[in-house]
Amino acid sequence: MNKLELLRTFIRVTELSSFTQASESLGLPRSSVSEHVQTLEDLLGTRLLQRTTRKVQATQDGLVLYERSKDLLSQMDELEGLFRQDARLLSGRIRFDMPSAMARRVVMPRLPQFMARHPQVELEISSTDRRVDLLSEGFDCVLRVGAQPDQSVVARHVSSLPVVNCASPAYLERHGVPLGPEDLADHRLIHYVGVLGSRSSGFEYLRDGKPVQVPMAGRVTVNGIDCYEGACLGGLGLIQAPLLGMARHLERGDLVEVLPGFRPAPLEVSLLHAGQRHLPQRVRVFMDWLEQVLQDAYEDVKRQTPP
Repeated sequence: MNKLELLRTFIRVTELSSFTQASESLGLPRSSVSEHVQTLEDLLGTRLLQRTTRKVQATQDGLVLYERSKDLLSQMDELEGLFRQDARLLSGRIRFDMPSAMARRVVMPRLPQFMARHPQVELEISSTDRRVDLLSEGFDCVLRVGAQPDQSVVARHVSSLPVVNCASPAYLERHGVPLGPEDLADHRLIHYVGVLGSRSSGFEYLRDGKPVQVPMAGRVTVNGIDCYEGACLGGLGLIQAPLLGMARHLERGDLVEVLPGFRPAPLEVSLLHAGQRHLPQRVRVFMDWLEQVLQDAYEDVKRQTPP
């Protein structure tokens, strides 16, 4: 049996702390995953994983092997593609996560281009508005919008997304058009939070380059971008959302930008990957493609939207 494949299986089980999740991630039967780990333990003459009814945990020897084999496999992936002149020869599986709105509007419509260019690459795509754990859930790379407090991963800055303040025409007819932050006391904000039960920071804008927060009333709190947009389109209040997603609504007149001189700070867009010395070539190529797609999409929006 290929020793590198045994190591790949062992690494995935260690990262996910589960034979079942590792089998799903690798596309292998659970029995094969168990067999791979057992074969590796027999070859090395030591127990690598401590199995309990609740989870799988690496032994001390397993932790040593895990740290050393991660770099080894990364280097092998690098060597496999070192002398390939034709990028179409890229192969293997990439597990990737991105926000649902970014997936629907930007990435997925353009994905056939990448798949046609690299016919031997397989993609596992997660699209959620929650923050996945890149390491424990086995993702090769993750697209995130906003600040990145996680110091255990490497972040590649992709672009900055301008954020606009929007409301529906029907809402503005009922409540009037705010002309400055002092008018916000007479308005309602649709609150967006990562976890229901937490509090939003209110309406945010930049003054002399520094963020200012204005607490606002609001009867609706959401934790997903689709609900956020839907509530605004339904006339339930103001929202602050990336221009990239709002441009089509603004162009059609479904939404109206308000307080254009009081926009919040742009949102940083980053591609995250594990802090390894080497990334597999297929992951690097995919990340480069994603970066170009996002930059092209933003340039298109800038050309179509008045400043």
